[in-house]
Amino acid sequence: MTDTTPAGPPVAARKPSSLSHHGIDVSDDYAWLRDPLYPEVKDAEILRHLKAENAWFEHRMAPHRPLVDKLFAEMRGRIKEADKSVPQKDGQWLYWVEYEEGAEYKKWWRCPVGEEPGGTGDELILDEIALAEGCEYFRLGAIAVSADGLKLAFSVDDNGSERFTARFRDLASGELLADEIPGTLSSLVWVGNDRGVVYSLANEQWRTDNARLHWLGDPLGSDVELYHEDDEGFRVGSSLSANEKWLVIGTSDHETSEVRLVPADDPLAEPILVRERRKGVEYEADERGGTLFILANDTHDNFRLATASLDKPGDWKTLVEGSDEIYLTGLDLFRDFYALESRVGGLDTIEIRYYDDPSRIEPIAFPAASYTASLGDNPEWAMERLRVSYESMDTPATTFDYIVAERRLEVLKVQEIPSGYDASLYETQRLEIAARDGTMIPVSILHRRGRAPSGPLHLYGYGAYGIAIPPGFSVTRLSLVDRGFAYAIAHVRGGDDLGRAWYKSGKLEQRINTFTDFVDVAKGLVERGYTAAGRISISGGSAGGELMGAVINSDPELWGAVVAHVPFVDVLATMLDASLPLTPGEWGEWGNPIEDKAAFDLILSYSPYDNVAAQDYPPLLVTAGLNDPRVTYWEPAKWVARLREKKTDANELLLKTNMGAGHGGKSGRFQSLTETAEEFAFILWQMGLAEQEATG
Repeated sequence: MTDTTPAGPPVAARKPSSLSHHGIDVSDDYAWLRDPLYPEVKDAEILRHLKAENAWFEHRMAPHRPLVDKLFAEMRGRIKEADKSVPQKDGQWLYWVEYEEGAEYKKWWRCPVGEEPGGTGDELILDEIALAEGCEYFRLGAIAVSADGLKLAFSVDDNGSERFTARFRDLASGELLADEIPGTLSSLVWVGNDRGVVYSLANEQWRTDNARLHWLGDPLGSDVELYHEDDEGFRVGSSLSANEKWLVIGTSDHETSEVRLVPADDPLAEPILVRERRKGVEYEADERGGTLFILANDTHDNFRLATASLDKPGDWKTLVEGSDEIYLTGLDLFRDFYALESRVGGLDTIEIRYYDDPSRIEPIAFPAASYTASLGDNPEWAMERLRVSYESMDTPATTFDYIVAERRLEVLKVQEIPSGYDASLYETQRLEIAARDGTMIPVSILHRRGRAPSGPLHLYGYGAYGIAIPPGFSVTRLSLVDRGFAYAIAHVRGGDDLGRAWYKSGKLEQRINTFTDFVDVAKGLVERGYTAAGRISISGGSAGGELMGAVINSDPELWGAVVAHVPFVDVLATMLDASLPLTPGEWGEWGNPIEDKAAFDLILSYSPYDNVAAQDYPPLLVTAGLNDPRVTYWEPAKWVARLREKKTDANELLLKTNMGAGHGGKSGRFQSLTETAEEFAFILWQMGLAEQEATG
């Protein structure tokens, strides 16, 4: 053992403290791990502890670095290094993005319509590689070319804090303009005949409560606030209508929204309020020929499509009724038709419909029984070919053009797997497994044909915010599947996989359903012979990390290995702290324990950190980001500290904190693969398969 080799896992100091609400005291001996200067983290004791955890992670993973390297090489071998997107026409230009061999980041290109990409007319409009040079972390936020094609707006985050700096470039000369807007967290929308840009600043609590107008060339101090949101739980965002005539300013929380329209060529004009907010009603709006098209859940959880005139924007008339069977998920207007996206039985559908003939409905037919599909980049108003994205668990990402007049899909590109991929070797299934209350939970599964029964199985879950987990393709998960794993996605309540009611059945007072659904799916897969108790690895991130924390508290014996990425585990303390960036906006999702004792009691009953017990726990790998504004670094750090204190087993417990990154971990297409390779190596190690790997 060298002087730098850790003697054992770090033990965080216990410093008694407590919080008290509704006459109940909740102790928290690790509250000190939150730096009082946050979002800066400079406390020497805290930094020493996080670095000690990182050193312990490196020490324990060191014998498995060859496996990490092997997994990384496999994953990288499935990625086409020199790759580019299918060019798309927008105005007088064709636009595409391109990766060079070995590059972590993209280059953004265009060429004039009528010329072929790759010729002398190619123009590099943004080079992420150059922008990322010297940065430990890099992320491009917004990017927008002005309608006249002469200017570019873009924003960059270089530390993972999700506070972006907006810059502007003259595309004729390639020179950066002097204008610079720090602290944005939003899209960048060209208005005023391309003389100005609308954006939103993140306030001190990392909330976008504003829409602001910047005229190019003017001092930043003269920017005009077009809209300010007074409700601290709401966030503001801006976009253009499909015909680009309107600036659309929306504000919403997780269950209520409100939309205003402003003429895009006169952004200082009086806005048109479509309809005043009403608690629990979400809607979006677009415009064509003086008629508003509104997708809203005011009459049905699964949304209806309504219309209204600009003169009476709040007088909505139903065009497509809401339905228990059909969940309307998206609306895209075009000059001659509109596209309505929906989900039926958890399966994506896209229909072309016509303004002049409501009875004319043309669904796009896809070639598989289980898949995920969506409209891609379709920037022009007068589209005749729609870009469509498609994939399934055993079908690589495919880019189609749908020729509307011919009702025909044309394949433009299929994701290449350079190391080779044979879809016939794999089998996908979609099961339904009964939860304890009788609800049937969908499960998507991928595995090798001929896989041995009761083999290892990896189960993934999320279940929050109405976010569905689609049965899409992944080059990384093949590294588990090719080693005999079945890979399953539990479409638990809390997502909107089966509609808005599915989401509502996993939030607020029904939050526990998410956790029990996941456990019941695992038990159901055991009963059906897919795996055995203790041979199941599980993973989830953020709210999915909360799910991981809840199920290892309730059913620790089921899991052979657990990976919790940036886990939201200190739910009660976070929801009691209105000063944190996301808290007020989250009360609609979890409840407000400050004002509501019932919410306090419920959150306390399941909050993973508050329910760590003196019991055996499965092997656990936890990740965090020091600059993460969504799940603050101290949540996983406190959780791991309490687990080390309480647990009665000798299983591995590792914490890795990215000291220069945020919620999404490392940036770059290959850097992020390293973290996935570490995750999979940990799983194989803990499932007893790492030695088998080493011996072949």
